[in-house]
Amino acid sequence: MSEPRSDLPDGPDGDTGHVPVPDPLRYDVVDVFTDRPYAGNPLAVVHGAEALSTARMQAIAAEFNLSETTFPLPPTGDGDECADYRVRIFTPKRELPFAGHPSVGTAWVLARDGVIGHGDRVQECGAGLLPVHVDGTGARVEGGAPSVGAELDAVRLAAALGLGPEDVDGAAVPGIAGAGTDFAILLVRPDAVARAVPDPAALAAATGGAATGLLVAAVDAAAERVHARMFGIGIGVPEDPATGSAAVALGVFLADRGLVGDDGDHTFVVTQGVEMGRPSTLHAGVRTAGGRAVATWVGGTVAAVATGSLTPPPETG
Repeated sequence: MSEPRSDLPDGPDGDTGHVPVPDPLRYDVVDVFTDRPYAGNPLAVVHGAEALSTARMQAIAAEFNLSETTFPLPPTGDGDECADYRVRIFTPKRELPFAGHPSVGTAWVLARDGVIGHGDRVQECGAGLLPVHVDGTGARVEGGAPSVGAELDAVRLAAALGLGPEDVDGAAVPGIAGAGTDFAILLVRPDAVARAVPDPAALAAATGGAATGLLVAAVDAAAERVHARMFGIGIGVPEDPATGSAAVALGVFLADRGLVGDDGDHTFVVTQGVEMGRPSTLHAGVRTAGGRAVATWVGGTVAAVATGSLTPPPETG
């Protein structure tokens, strides 16, 4: 056996050539808005990340390269202002204040593991304290405060998707809406959804950079069904298989454009991800008062796919 070399540089802990390896973190991968694995929208849930900086969380999200990765954490408040848990949500490129499939999937994983109980719970995230209802099959989460932004040019948005003016549904002027996260929303004819081919630069220009992504949707108001696709402009998600935050934004948009009925609760089912081979079903709703959205929610089922451990990235500074 050879003797240890003495010409190696000192490692960070002072021992020659020895670099300490951080303790591994456990993670789960689940598929959300589906009742079976390998459909819906995949989500990575990374546990025990209390000591990680934002930069290290972002690096892990980039490594998974899923539309979102979450980090469940202890809540920050106390007393009546205390949630059951806190969650931070990252795309491969940036942190989000709220997203639907990460909220649904994280709540289900935490309840499955006994960290929280089934029933009505409260999630803390960047959009505030949000009610969540979780059971053995999935979860439902309320959106953040409803908001309506600027109107957008329908022909310009359609052109950025490779569609023509004849493909636009004239029932509503497109524009920005949100319930925790803002989206641009364009309604189109049913046959146009599958034909959309986005030009990212043109989409960014058409939305003015004012939205997380563009939701293109065909709405059947009578059947309370929606066929949608979501293209993530500038967040590292070219297309998302299922977007709960966009579903609640759509509820706000439909209420603002007068496309839901009298004041009260209105539900609709969103089909998304079909064109990606990841069919997803989202059950969404909006409550209106005075003709405007006052609350939203989205829910669905969750399927477990994988569990494992990862080595945290080094701290950069």
